[in-house]
Amino acid sequence: MTLQWQNIAFDRSATPPVPMRLYEGTKPGKVPPIVLYLRGRAFLDEDRGETERPIAKALAETGAIVLEADYAGVSSNTFPKAMEVAFEALTCLSTRRKQFGSAKSPLFVAGDEAGGNVAAGVALKARDLLPGELNGQMLFSPMIDPQMTSASFRKADDVGMRERWSDGWSHYLGSHLGFQHPYAAPCLCSRLAGVAPALVVTSEDDPLRDEVIGYADSLRAFGVTVQQRIFSADCGWTSIYKEGKGTWLAPLCSEFTSFVDGLQV
Repeated sequence: MTLQWQNIAFDRSATPPVPMRLYEGTKPGKVPPIVLYLRGRAFLDEDRGETERPIAKALAETGAIVLEADYAGVSSNTFPKAMEVAFEALTCLSTRRKQFGSAKSPLFVAGDEAGGNVAAGVALKARDLLPGELNGQMLFSPMIDPQMTSASFRKADDVGMRERWSDGWSHYLGSHLGFQHPYAAPCLCSRLAGVAPALVVTSEDDPLRDEVIGYADSLRAFGVTVQQRIFSADCGWTSIYKEGKGTWLAPLCSEFTSFVDGLQV
């Protein structure tokens, strides 16, 4: 299925507007969660594509309002522009909750792989510039560590993916030493207190597993509420790197629902 991309007007200072697309799933309730979704593809692919993303579609099927922002096409997938464009999209949704859901709808940012990195950076910036507006962040195997030295990464069987991630980091950070900035490499951030609660997902066979778990532990150490799920190796979670599906789809929806419900208690 293909979805139409639309330019959603932001404030007058936002140039150019960020194209977004709405995922339609289960009929939302009166106060549906609103999710800004940021895709992966290792910072290398600027083609936004027209097919639905499995994770975004799965979240929409729970009754959430899911909007995917084309942050990569606008920013050429480089820091800091990519993160700034995604933050503009979050600001738009924050001020237009009633347009998409309800004025009381909780707002989340979500991303997988490279999009998970950008989502984590956006959550940090939201803490600094939009305090109280972001209700949660959902990080699905985020590319969180540009140093790529974890044991799970070194043991990865997929050499092609390791090379792709390395090339992706080089492209994203460029020659600006962006890895020193906490918005570019959140795992190196020394000030995580006050950031929005996090749902963090990985799997036993995920090459990014150790850095993902490490970031979840760091968030907890700063008093951030973290809900963590590590899927078994047989669920096919790593298919997300190639936009595939697996038996993780239904459990992921359950994790999302419990995460949202837990924040509303």
